[in-house]
Amino acid sequence: MKLTGAQIVIETLLEQGVDTVFGFPGATVIDIYDKLFDCKDKIRHVLAAHEQGAAHAADGYARASGKPGVVIATSGPGATNLVTGIATAFLDSVPMIAITGNVSNSMIGRDAFQEIDITGVTLPITKHNFFVRDIKVLADTIREAFKIATSGRPGPVLIDIPNDIQTDTCEFKPARKIVPAKPSKADDSMVAKAAEMIAECKRPYIYFGGGAVRAGAGKEILALAEKIDAFVGCSMMGLSEIPSSNPRFLGMQGMHGHFASSVALAKSDLMIAVGVRFSDRATGKTDRYALNSKKIHVDADFAEIGKNVSVNLGVCCDVKDFLARLIDAVSEKKLPDWEEKIKSLRERESDAYDDDTFVPREVILEIASKASADTRIATDVGQHQMWTAQFYNFRKKHTWLSSGGLGTMGFGLGAAIGSTFATGKRAVLITGDGSFGMSLNELATAVTYKVPVTIVVFNNRTLGMVRQWQTLFYDKRYSGTDIDRSTDFVKLAEAFGAKGFRADDVDGFRKAFDEAYAYEGPSVIDVKIDPDAMVLPMLRPGGTFENLVTWKEAENEEG
Repeated sequence: MKLTGAQIVIETLLEQGVDTVFGFPGATVIDIYDKLFDCKDKIRHVLAAHEQGAAHAADGYARASGKPGVVIATSGPGATNLVTGIATAFLDSVPMIAITGNVSNSMIGRDAFQEIDITGVTLPITKHNFFVRDIKVLADTIREAFKIATSGRPGPVLIDIPNDIQTDTCEFKPARKIVPAKPSKADDSMVAKAAEMIAECKRPYIYFGGGAVRAGAGKEILALAEKIDAFVGCSMMGLSEIPSSNPRFLGMQGMHGHFASSVALAKSDLMIAVGVRFSDRATGKTDRYALNSKKIHVDADFAEIGKNVSVNLGVCCDVKDFLARLIDAVSEKKLPDWEEKIKSLRERESDAYDDDTFVPREVILEIASKASADTRIATDVGQHQMWTAQFYNFRKKHTWLSSGGLGTMGFGLGAAIGSTFATGKRAVLITGDGSFGMSLNELATAVTYKVPVTIVVFNNRTLGMVRQWQTLFYDKRYSGTDIDRSTDFVKLAEAFGAKGFRADDVDGFRKAFDEAYAYEGPSVIDVKIDPDAMVLPMLRPGGTFENLVTWKEAENEEG
């Protein structure tokens, strides 16, 4: 059958199982939107307040569902407004399809109205991108984009479609839904070598990240840990893959990770790293990182092995399959000295949290006690993000939505909205007044679609994470961090049509959260917190996990 390019776009999206797209219309995608109108009973379009919010929503949709998120934007500023959202997805390996319009082929390079070379702009932040010059390859280009976005290490793919391609016609042949290419399996020799290293170790530590989440390898990680008496920690991107309450799980490690988790990694003699990239926030000074441990690194992306940290055994493969075979290959062992060391680390960490007046912790514990296990927990970036990572009790997979690699302030609200369209489940956004100021326009989207999202704003009238650094390392020279805006978030929420609540303490928050969480639409709770509250422990700049800034050290350095 003969179809226009715009019709081919919609038909191919349907063919690939797409039922929801996020976006904002404009002149160079008006034909795509016209054909989208014909299929509004099959593809739901979510109109964002801003293209960046639409990109974050597509990202949140993908993280919550495991399916690629799709976002559509017009050329020029519409396309460039996607850049931060695309980069966020790229650095966190999230499958996303970004479809942009452009001026007609005959106008390319002539500085036409809203012309931009978006493929050139996004080349460093996409897994691949396409500029479609011929309508005959349009359908196959979209199919290839889905395959690339979902195969191996996932990531965003952009397709830029000139306006004349959308209006031109050609024969369209339907095809089957793309099946992602499966990662290769490891050689038996690699499994045997890993088993040999495990047999020789006395202090094993399993460290996993986003690659393990995408592989769904939580069950295998816990089974291996149980068999070899290992303890388990994760990068920020690994949160929610295994239950936080599991006795083997020490929590997130890294710059603001759990004390027991970070120190246990430093004290281990064998690290089994699964689906992690050893970013600087996770390692600190790399030449001193887990210096006395041998390292096995298992990842689906060959480029990550040995990139940041030297390893003794690097295996590029299907990580879930590797772990399953490794479990069969190792002998059961018990390591009482290692267990005792972990127990002492946990006790030291627990003692630091005896104070139940620390508002951020008590608020997050309250949310965790009231929210259902399948509630998606989104954050922006800053202190609130780290407190949530430290204290929230995750019970089910894919319930953690946060920007790791790019550290995108303003990510959370769009992601929370996207997650609700993916799952039909409620979301809670934990944010700060600084981050929320970057995305609060998407309250309009949340209200319009009656999105069930509860927004908790930690309001300390400052950019808390930067202020913390200034307190500890810059002699309290608070340059540019004390925002002290007069914004009333309760009135703001009501102006958008959402419910607004205010809480000056933990008791006030309990009452507000009960009502807000039960409300069917979006709500905002403004929670007052101390601007001097800190996220601890903390890895010193250029430091190691042997000399973390802990609670006592912070008191001394703060003076």
